Amino acid sequence: MGNVNKAMSESMTKNQEFMLASQREQLERQIHLQNEMREKLLALQIARSREMLYWYGTFYIIAGIGMIAGFRRSRKPGTLVPLLPLTFILGYQTDMCYGSKLARLKMEAENILGFERELVALPGGLPTPASLDEARMRHEEARRLNKGMYQHKSGYY
Repeated sequence: MGNVNKAMSESMTKNQEFMLASQREQLERQIHLQNEMREKLLALQIARSREMLYWYGTFYIIAGIGMIAGFRRSRKPGTLVPLLPLTFILGYQTDMCYGSKLARLKMEAENILGFERELVALPGGLPTPASLDEARMRHEEARRLNKGMYQHKSGYY
């Protein structure tokens, strides 16, 4: 009888260790998947910024030529004034797309997470399983009480 208990205990321990290792591996895969998705989204945003820079750069060149031509005709320096803010915007966009702006933003984000953590804290704190269940129950109760409000007009839903 002792051997059976001992064998079952060892089997249960091995099963728990296997499940723990399996959960750990699944968690690591989820973390890697989320990181890869984040990197893809960031790459897409950078590509979008670069595409916007091409369009904005073309606008800047055409507008600059127009302003210079207007200045040559009128000799009024006011026609060149819009070139100043447009130059700052173009510089910012260029720095974002090809310069070190992203590295500086990353460093500032790390500083915020390291020293000003309260700025990024959720207003009600992290949700707990109990608070999620409570919200789900409230939603189901409201849905049950206001059944007509949640039904689709066609009657299919």
